[in-house]
Amino acid sequence: MNTAINNITKLNKNKVVFILGATGTGKSRLSIDLATHFSAEIINSDKMQVYKGLDIVTNKITDSEKQGVTHYLLGEIDPHSDFTAEDFYDQAIFYIEKIISRGYVPIIVGGSNSYIENLVENPTFMFKSKYDSCFIWIDVDVSALEPFLHKRVDHMVQAGLVDEVREIFSPEADYSKGIRRSIGVPEMDKYFREENKFDACEESMKKMLLESAVKEIKVNTCNLVRRQHEKIKRFRNEKMWPLHYVDATNVFKENEKEGADDKWKHDVLKPCLDIVKEFLK
Repeated sequence: MNTAINNITKLNKNKVVFILGATGTGKSRLSIDLATHFSAEIINSDKMQVYKGLDIVTNKITDSEKQGVTHYLLGEIDPHSDFTAEDFYDQAIFYIEKIISRGYVPIIVGGSNSYIENLVENPTFMFKSKYDSCFIWIDVDVSALEPFLHKRVDHMVQAGLVDEVREIFSPEADYSKGIRRSIGVPEMDKYFREENKFDACEESMKKMLLESAVKEIKVNTCNLVRRQHEKIKRFRNEKMWPLHYVDATNVFKENEKEGADDKWKHDVLKPCLDIVKEFLK
């Protein structure tokens, strides 16, 4: 009897899909794949990507990568403001209701688990009583993810990370507020303070200083991954969230793009399509 009542209650709730995972694990790619299959729209829950600017540093998804899927809270917020977990709740609920009213499924995706936890768990908001949630955890073993993240940082530097951060550099900058908290910004501070002190004969010293900053970005990115992973495990083990675990490790071990794409479709996309299809019944 209780099971039947619970099933009826779930049927009366609006459905929301969450994609969790550490940085670099493929959350954005999965969200687009699911959105194009299930007529969904996406709400970004990455606390740095909500801000306008620093598209390279924050690794925002590009317009072409969006494949026409509508995104919310992606590059919307003033970069100098402090966008809190409470602010995220207010905006997320507004967009969830907007998406549902238009006949689409809301997909919330991003690595800022404090935003998601506050949205789902805060007793004042009563999220669980209003929405039926599907949580997908896409995970990659650290042995495969860290080399990928190192290469990604190198690609970001090649794409213009240094100049992008230089544009917002200020000696009086507060790295505890707004978009300046992004990994890739405070790490460049010493380099920008020192770069003009070297003459042509000291280019090697300047290069070493930049390499040190890039190395720090890589270290801090990998440290973030570990913190994100532990928090998601806490959602599962302590808060008993019903997470659907999807292992994408083999995708990152595959060197050839075609092989990686096949692994993605088999190891990640297919099980996630099955999960969401069952959830939306």
